[in-house]
Formats: sequence, structure tokens, C-alpha cells
Amino acid sequence: MRVPQRRQFLQTVGAAGSVLALRELDFLGRLPRVSAGEAELPGTAVRFSSDIEPLVRLLEQTPREQVIERFAAKIQSGTSYQEVLAALLLAGVRNIQPRPSVGFKFHAVLVVNSAHLASVAAPDTDRWLPIFWALDYFKSAQARDVREGDWTMAAVDEAKLPPSHRANQAFREAMDAWDVEAADVAIAALCRSASAAEVFDLLAHYGCRDYRSIGHKAIYVANAYRTLQCIGWRYAEPVLRSLAYALLNHNGEPNPSEHDLGPDAAWRVTQQKLSTLDESWNHGRIDSAATLSLLDTLRSASPDEAVDASVQMLADGIAPQSIADAIFLSAGEMIGQQPGIIALHSATATNAMQYAYRTAFRDQTRRELLLQNAAFIPYFRESMRSRGKIADLRIDATPAEAGGKTEADLETIFRTVSSDREQAATQMLGFLNGGGPPESVINAARRLVFLKGNDSHDYKFSSAVLEDFYAVSPAFRNAFLANAAFLLPGSDDRDNGLVTKVHAALG
Repeated sequence: MRVPQRRQFLQTVGAAGSVLALRELDFLGRLPRVSAGEAELPGTAVRFSSDIEPLVRLLEQTPREQVIERFAAKIQSGTSYQEVLAALLLAGVRNIQPRPSVGFKFHAVLVVNSAHLASVAAPDTDRWLPIFWALDYFKSAQARDVREGDWTMAAVDEAKLPPSHRANQAFREAMDAWDVEAADVAIAALCRSASAAEVFDLLAHYGCRDYRSIGHKAIYVANAYRTLQCIGWRYAEPVLRSLAYALLNHNGEPNPSEHDLGPDAAWRVTQQKLSTLDESWNHGRIDSAATLSLLDTLRSASPDEAVDASVQMLADGIAPQSIADAIFLSAGEMIGQQPGIIALHSATATNAMQYAYRTAFRDQTRRELLLQNAAFIPYFRESMRSRGKIADLRIDATPAEAGGKTEADLETIFRTVSSDREQAATQMLGFLNGGGPPESVINAARRLVFLKGNDSHDYKFSSAVLEDFYAVSPAFRNAFLANAAFLLPGSDDRDNGLVTKVHAALG
């Protein structure tokens, strides 16, 4: 089947907020619809078959060129959305090693939640597309892992599990000592005896303590927890064992518990500063001027200085939201200054750490996450400087008119994304400031990810930045979303072939 041309997909978006039309996806109606309730995070465990192993084995053993067809048949015969999502996550943690870095081939695990978020936000009829993409992507990552040694997670050593009343302390001791073997059995015992909220809070604490793997540790913590909230905590143990193993990666350096290493520097400052904040730290005022001041500070601050500046703002009665706004804007600004892998991860790591900040229940953990998120921004800027030129672009400055025109409809904007991203960002800001509905931008961008996205980062970035639009204070939302144009897919980009594959698989 010939892939339809761009103009068959695009229709001008009206004021009512309609989205890019994809009538060519009508064939997805042959699959059972995924209702919003089924795809959203449920408050109780989801209904699964009594044994998920056969579905995981099917995914592991099916050749890549057949995986979409095989799973389409399973779905048509009654396999649920949650069961497929569970198989994706479990196959990933069993077959893909999160070493030597929590990235690269391991994105097949990290991207599961991003694909799920895209599904949740999509129309009912489109919700299978990100999941089919993730199935195909898992097979490519699995093949790479085979080439690199064919790692498989071993069964936990039951004889070494600490008793349940010691599990929390044993896990803390193992993580503080960077002891992989002790942490593996401790997290298994903790998972069996503690609440999901308690376990997440602990993992969030350790996920933000160091900058290694450019934020992927914090990303894995948030994404693993969010996916488990959908598929059911009953599948948590292997996922959390994989996560603990990933959090203890230190790139072949000496044991960080015994040395003062660069990636841990901000954490030491954060721990020293926590006690200086009183119980009113979370009750300050929203202050746009303070946000812009911190944004300017973060452009040149060291990680230590970023922590100091954030602590001072809290002491001065500024609300944590105003600090978060500066962090979001800093990540958005870096995307425009050097569109690429480092800036992208400043956005996805911020998304993860802000989610963890909103979700963790211990006051100390929430403070740690906020301060460490601020500290990560200078780390990202330093990494960007090592990779080349950084453009002189400021997210809080009024953009120059591109070609004498700042007003454009969405069809024009997303066509411009493919040819001139800076101009597209200017057009998008003009559209939003002129009253254009942000939901129409978000929906159009997400649909184009389905059609054009080839890499896990297309899903990771788009799911993060489109979600975070609503986490930013209203005064800064338009500028934040407009800068996403530097990394979102454009309508003239090459199609990824996913629609054709799914259409063929459905006969």
C-alpha cells in the first residue's frame, strides 16, 4: 500500500480546536477501542490473565517483521491494552540490560510509559498506534542486546532476602554503599512488604542524587512507576530490580560512597541545605519576576550555585512553582539554543523530576527533587558546551518576526517545522499569543509523532513537553510550548511507515 501524501493528512485547524485529520486511520476501527477509562491510570489493579508469561514469551520470540501482525491478531482475539503494555515492560526488563548507561538500547523500556501517555491523550480510535510502534521498537532493542552479550535478568536469590521488617533499612544501606547485590535482594523484599507509595518515595530519592546518564535515572524512576500504576503493582518486582540496578550505575568510576565525584557534587550541597528550610518552604507566593531572575541565574550558575539560589528563593517566601517555572523555561530555552540529545534530556529529565516532586509524599524527598532539578540544569548546560555552539536565544525575549509574519495556521506552522524550526517556533508563539487554542497544537503534534516518529526520543520528548505545558504557570506556557517546535516532527518529514505496517497486519 502506498503511504498517503502529506496533503491527504493535513487540514487547516479551525478556531474550535480541531486537529490534523487522519481519515486514513479508519482501518483501526477493526480493533477494539481503548476507552479513556481503560487507558488511564486506574486506582485499583487492572484485570489481567492469570499468567502474563505466554504473552511476554510471544513478544520475545516473534521475529520483528511479524510482531505487529501477531499482536494485532492477539488484540482482535481479546488481549487487552493493559496486557500488551505489561508484556512490553516485562519483556524489556527481562531482556535488556540497563548498563553501561541507562539509555541507548534501554530506551525500549524507558519509552513504554511515553507511548502509554501518548495513547492516553489520543482519541480512542488512535490509541493502539503508539503501542504497535513500541512493540516494533522493542524488537530492535532486543536484537541489539543479543549482539552485545544477550543479557537476561536472573532470578532473585531467595535465600539472601532480608526479613520484611528490615527491608527498608537494608535497601537504604545497599544504595548508600552502591552495593548491587545487596540492593537487588533488598528491593525484592521491600516490594513484597511495603506500599507502592513508600517504595516510590525511596526510589525517587535515589533517582535524583546524581547526574550520571544525563537524567535517565530519574526518568526511569518516574516512567517505571507510572507504567506500573496502569498495568498493576503485581508486576513490580522485576521492574524495580531492574531499576535499582540502573540507579547504581556509575560508569566504571570508583565507588561514589568512598570518593567525592563530580556527578555527586550538587547532591552534597542539597543535603547540606535541606535543614535550612523550615516547614513553611512550600507556602510561598507565585512570583513571575522571581522566575525570570532564577532563569537568568541558571544560564551561568554552577550546580552548587543553582541549589543555593533556589534555597534562597524559598527562604524569601517564593513558591516552589516559581522555581519549577524557571526550570521548565531553562529546559525549553536549551532546546532552542542547541536542538539535540542533551537539550532534549533536559526536558525529559525535568518532566520526570517534576512528576516525582508532585507524587512523592515525604517532605524531604520533595525538597531534594526540587533542588536537584535546579542543579541538573547547569549540568545539562555544561554538557551542551562540550558538544559545540550554543545559539544566542532567550526564551523570555520577544522573537524577531520571521519573514515579516508571525501569524500562521497550524498547517503552515508544522510545514515550517520541517524546513526552518526557528521560524516555526516564532509562528507557533504568534499563533498561541493570538488566541490559537494550545490543545490544537498539542493534538496536531501528537498525531505527527504517530506518523513521523522513528526514534524513542520522538515519543519521550513529545510526551514530556506536551504534558508539561499544563505544569507551567499560565504566564509562561506559550513560550514553553512554542520552543518545542525545535524538536517536534514536521508535516513534511518522512513518514515512519507505521500506519502502512499496521494496515497490512490488519489485512
